[in-house]
Amino acid sequence: MNSFSLPFTGLVAPLDRENVDTDAIIPKQFLKSTVRTGYGNHLFDAWRFKDDGELGMPVADRRPNSEFVLNLPRYQNASVLLARKNFGCGSSREHAPWALNQYGFRAVVATSFGDIFRNNALKNGLIVIALPEDKIDALFQAVEASPGYTLTIDLSGQKMVSPDGKNLTFDIDPFRKRCLIDGIDEISLALSFDASIKLYEKQAAALQPWLFQG
Repeated sequence: MNSFSLPFTGLVAPLDRENVDTDAIIPKQFLKSTVRTGYGNHLFDAWRFKDDGELGMPVADRRPNSEFVLNLPRYQNASVLLARKNFGCGSSREHAPWALNQYGFRAVVATSFGDIFRNNALKNGLIVIALPEDKIDALFQAVEASPGYTLTIDLSGQKMVSPDGKNLTFDIDPFRKRCLIDGIDEISLALSFDASIKLYEKQAAALQPWLFQG
């Protein structure tokens, strides 16, 4: 997982759409793989390309939609996605944050998020930041007016800094914040207590051996 112990600055790409569901983020035909890699090329596949893609197909072999925002030269290598309300709604699929991460996005900033998507994103090292609608509107205007517009995201301080030095504060669950800063997931966190777990099991087996038989 990404570690966010230090602030990072990323180019912002504006996706000016509401209710972007997980099937738009990574269409269902790309969910057949049993591995967690290879989804970045298929992020927003039906919008980025004019042809039908197949899992693993190189981007060079595709017909890009030149009008889609992520195909515009000014937004190449963007790592912060700006969106509208209810981003990530629809069915549950971890492939959605995988695709965003593997494309190069480290954070998504929107008015609101689908609950399941938000949880999946945070578990997979993708920062999701919800801001009031007026703040989102102002960011869309700033990005449109300023080619190369960036945001510096300081997870420890729970703030974003615009190029003119203005701060935008945001809320995040303390547990998820810790995991993102340390670059760990729930499994890694549990494994960090391995010695304590083994000691407990040893003590419990001595006191209640019948629980550990069979």
